[in-house]
Amino acid sequence: MKLAFKLAYRNLIGAGLRTWLNVIVLSFSFVVIIWLKGVMSGWDYQAKTDMTNWEIGGGQYWHKTYDPYDPFTLTDSHAPIPAGVTGELKTGDLEPQLIVQGTIFPDGRMMPVIVRGINPGQSILKLPTRKLDTITDAIPAIIGGMMAKTNRLSPGDYVTLRWRNVKGTFDAADLVITGIFTTNVPAVDAGQVYLPLVKLQEMMMLPGEATILTFRDEEKSRTGLNGWTLKTKKELTRQVDEVIKTKSAGQSILYFILLLLAMLAIFDTQVLSIFRRQKEIGTYIALGYTRRQVVGLFTVEGSMHAVLAAVVSAVYGLPFLIWQARVGWTMPMDTSEFGMAIAQTLYPVYSVGLVISTLLIVMLTTAVVSYLPSRRIAKMNPTDALRGKLQ
Repeated sequence: MKLAFKLAYRNLIGAGLRTWLNVIVLSFSFVVIIWLKGVMSGWDYQAKTDMTNWEIGGGQYWHKTYDPYDPFTLTDSHAPIPAGVTGELKTGDLEPQLIVQGTIFPDGRMMPVIVRGINPGQSILKLPTRKLDTITDAIPAIIGGMMAKTNRLSPGDYVTLRWRNVKGTFDAADLVITGIFTTNVPAVDAGQVYLPLVKLQEMMMLPGEATILTFRDEEKSRTGLNGWTLKTKKELTRQVDEVIKTKSAGQSILYFILLLLAMLAIFDTQVLSIFRRQKEIGTYIALGYTRRQVVGLFTVEGSMHAVLAAVVSAVYGLPFLIWQARVGWTMPMDTSEFGMAIAQTLYPVYSVGLVISTLLIVMLTTAVVSYLPSRRIAKMNPTDALRGKLQ
C-alpha cells in the first residue's frame, strides 16, 4: 500500500498541468461548499440568538386563546397572572406582557398597531424598556426603527392612540415616543408599540392580567399552567429551522453541480490515463502485480486528487473563510422586510464536524469516480497491454 501511494504521487506530479487543473477545480468545490454551509449555520445561530434576546427569552407561556397570526383572538387573550409563577415574577426571571389591538394616527393617517404592555424594569429581553420609565405629559412609548421609518416618527414626537377596553368602550390618548430601537427581528418591530404594563392594564381595565409570560431559564423543567400553553424555545424557533432546511435543500443543487464538474474532470483524466498507459499497466502485471493491485493503484491515484485539493484549498480557502467569519457577508438587498429574523450581514459559523463531513463526502465521491474507469484494467490481457493494445 505504501508503494501504491508513492507511485500514485509520482504519477500525479508527473502529469503536470492536467493534475493541477483537476485539483484547483476540486479545491474550489471544497471552499464553496464549506462557505455556503457556514453561512447557513451562521444564519441559523444569529436568527435564534436574536429571537432569544429580543422576543422569546428562554420560552413563553401563552394564554390558551392567543394566536399571534390572528388578531381577532386578542380580545379574549388575557387572564390574571397565575399564582404559580409569583416567585419568578418577583426575581425578574419571568415577565408578563399584555397584548391588545389599537390604532395610531401619525400625520392624520390611520395605522392599526399591536400595543404591548411590558414592565419598564425587565431584563430578560433587549428591548430598551427603561425608556418607558419616564415622566411626561403623555403616555411614554417605544417603537422599532422600521415602525418609526414607516410612520415618520422620531423621539419626542406625539401621536394619538385609540383603543377599545374590555367593556367595549373606545378611548384615546396621546403617546410620546421616548425611544426608538433597532433590531433584526421584525416580529418585535413592525406594527408594534410598547407601553408600560401597568399603564396599559389601567387603560384596558385589566389589572394584573397578561397575554404571554416570558421566562428567562430555558433549562428549567416546566409544566403547563391552567389556562396557559407552554411554548418552548425549540417550538418558537421552529420556523427558522424550517426555512434553513429549505434553503439547504436548494443549495444541495449547487453542491451537486460543483461536485459533478470536478468528478467529471477526474473521470475523464482516469479514462485517458488508462488508455495512454497500457504498457505501464502490462509491466505492472508482468512484474507480479495482481489485477486487483493495479486497479487499487489507479484508484488511489485518482483519490489523491482530493488529498491535494484539500491541501490547496487550505492554502487559499482558510484565510478566506477566516476573513468571512470576521467581516461577514453583507446581503445585497434590504432584509428588514423579509418577515423573519435575518441580519443585514451574516457571519458564517464553521464547525469541525462541517469541515470533516465535507472532506469525507468529497474524498469518498472522488474514490468512487476513480474506481469506476479503473475496473477496465481487470479485463485487460497482459500481453496485449505490453503491446499497447486494449483487449
